[in-house]
Amino acid sequence: MNTSTDAESKASLEFSASEGGELTVLIRGRLDSDTVPSVWKDLEKQLERFSISSLMVDASGLEYCDVNGSGLLIELLRKAEMSGKPVRITGLAKEIQNLLDLFDVKDFTAPVEKPPDIGMVAEIGMLAMKNLDSLFQMMVFVGQLTSAMLSAFRQPWKIRWKDALLLAERVGVDALPIVSLVGFLMGLILAFQSAIPMKQFGADVFVATLVSSAIIRELGPLMTAILLAGRTGSAYAAELGTMKVNEELDALNTMGLDPVNFLVVTRVLAAVVMTPLLTVYANLIGTFGGSVVFVTLGYPQITYWQQVAQAIDMTDVLGGLFKSVVFGLLVAAIGCLRGTQTGTGASAVGLSATQAVVSGIVLIVAFDGIFAVIFYYLGI
Repeated sequence: MNTSTDAESKASLEFSASEGGELTVLIRGRLDSDTVPSVWKDLEKQLERFSISSLMVDASGLEYCDVNGSGLLIELLRKAEMSGKPVRITGLAKEIQNLLDLFDVKDFTAPVEKPPDIGMVAEIGMLAMKNLDSLFQMMVFVGQLTSAMLSAFRQPWKIRWKDALLLAERVGVDALPIVSLVGFLMGLILAFQSAIPMKQFGADVFVATLVSSAIIRELGPLMTAILLAGRTGSAYAAELGTMKVNEELDALNTMGLDPVNFLVVTRVLAAVVMTPLLTVYANLIGTFGGSVVFVTLGYPQITYWQQVAQAIDMTDVLGGLFKSVVFGLLVAAIGCLRGTQTGTGASAVGLSATQAVVSGIVLIVAFDGIFAVIFYYLGI
């Protein structure tokens, strides 16, 4: 008889071999995360030492067994299945046997099959079908959102205004610090970069015109929307994605509540309302950042703001605000869409948040290009 004991964790193995080549292993104590590593190592050494025809594991002295211990027993069964030598496990307590029954040894012995090579043409076709399916889901979501928004405008008392105000605070007020920093630095950097070439031609006084026009017409709405795509779009996707993983969206459907009406409408309203306000704030901060550089060039503040007043009219302001409304709608809608499309698994929510940010930024840039062409032909 050979005995191996782990005194610290109170686990022991006793080995005895019969003349017929059967090895009996008596397990005593606890099989848990502390004992399994040392017990597993001792067991492998003894199995290599003995030349056996079969193995019997006597677990009558086993006091406790968790998933780690089950892994040890399943490994014994797996090796027996692979080698063709019979293994018997006797004396298991009922609760330990129930734990072991949760696993199928065949799942651990089946060979991993290499996926067939379907060829490049088939892969392109599958990718195209996947994109078409994603486009179809997007069109369905747009239809549902449009219907829900129209219903909300017809029956505003059904909107959850408390949630909408809370979401508006998260979208708008909580974003003020990052919008302030990026807006100020954007105006500062743009003024510095434009002052260098303009100074060569003695036209540095027009730095105010360039900075104000670029920020109010283009960079203010664009940068605000990109910031919201990173903050709000990802947050919406993560929130709804977590609800999807936890089956809360299914629970809403079971109770007869449409998730689009119940969750999406308030988020879209909050983003659509707060994005133009943040854009106005970003325009002011960015323009002020340009004035700091303008003063360092030797001009007074009054000259800067006079140049801004001459360069900017109400058409420029309204054009930028219109774009910001569309950008806010895109950020909120794509964030909610990716959240409702969340799959299963530990990484599903993070993947949805990533897709919401990427898709949001791509759509913002694409629509900004469309607006640039439209404004050009309209002479705005």
